[in-house]
Amino acid sequence: MAKHDFLQRFLLEQAGVHGAFVRLDKTWRDVRAQSDYPKPLASLLGRTLAASALLSGSIKFRGRLSIQFRSEGALRLLFAECTDGGGLRGLARWDEGSEAVPQLGEDAILAVTIDQPDRDLRQQALIACEGNDLSGAFERYFEQSEQLPTRMLLVEHGGRCAGLLLQPIADGGGISLGDPDAWNRVGYLLATAMTDEMVNLSAEELLRRLFHEEGVRVFEPRPLAFACSCSRGRVETMLRTLGREECEATLAAEGQVAVTCEFCNHTYRLDRVDVAGLFAATVPVAGPSTAQ
Repeated sequence: MAKHDFLQRFLLEQAGVHGAFVRLDKTWRDVRAQSDYPKPLASLLGRTLAASALLSGSIKFRGRLSIQFRSEGALRLLFAECTDGGGLRGLARWDEGSEAVPQLGEDAILAVTIDQPDRDLRQQALIACEGNDLSGAFERYFEQSEQLPTRMLLVEHGGRCAGLLLQPIADGGGISLGDPDAWNRVGYLLATAMTDEMVNLSAEELLRRLFHEEGVRVFEPRPLAFACSCSRGRVETMLRTLGREECEATLAAEGQVAVTCEFCNHTYRLDRVDVAGLFAATVPVAGPSTAQ
C-alpha cells in the first residue's frame, strides 16, 4: 500500500459513529499534472477528489461514483471520479479569460452519479450549493439522498489532499444515537483538526489525537491510485458516433484523427487506414460516448 494514498474506515465505538479517512499524495500529483490549474481551482479539485474517495467508501456500489459541480461563473466544471477498485481521476474547466477567481458560486449545482454496469443501474442526485461551502454540499447530499447526518472535513495543502467523514451508526430502525451528546461532541472534535495534521499524520495517530476518548477502532486501509478508463475502443466508438464525413474532413485537414483524453493526456491517433476500417462495415452504436 502506498504510504499516502489510501482510504481507511474506522469506528468510534463509544460514540456510536463510523467514518472514513482519505489521504492522496501521488494520486493528487498525477491528477494535477494534467493541467496548469490556478491555485484556488487546484485546491477545489484536490478536495473534490478526496470527497469522491470518501463517498466511495461510504456507499455500497460496483462501478464508478462521480462528482460534478457545474456553474455559470468562472468555474465551469469540477469533476472527480472514484471506482469501487480505488481508481481516481479528475479535471476542472474554467473561463481562462475571466479575472474572477474560479470558485463555487450561488448557482453551482452538485451532481453525484453512481454507475453500476453489472446491474445496468445509474443513479443520480442533484444538490443546490449554498455559497462556497464544499464540505457542506456533500453533507447535504447525504442528508437529502441517504437521510443520514454527516460531517465532512476536506483539505488540500503542500501537494497532498485529505478528507475525514463521520456518520452515526444506523440500526435496523434508523439512526442510533445511544449517547445523545455524542454526535455533537465528535462534530466539535472534528472541527479541531488542523490542516497540517490531516496531510501529515498517520491515520491512526490523527484519529486517536482527535477522538482518543471515543474508542477508536481502525480497519485495514484500501489503496487508492490515479487511473483513467479511456481506451482506443472508446475512442473508436466515439468516432463512429461522429460519423464518416466528420472523420474524413479531419483527415483531409490534418492527415490524421487525433483524440486526447482530458484526464490523462494520452493521445490516440488514427490514420486513413484506421478510419477506413472503422466504417468498413455497419457497426451498431448505442449512443453518444466520449474517449473518457
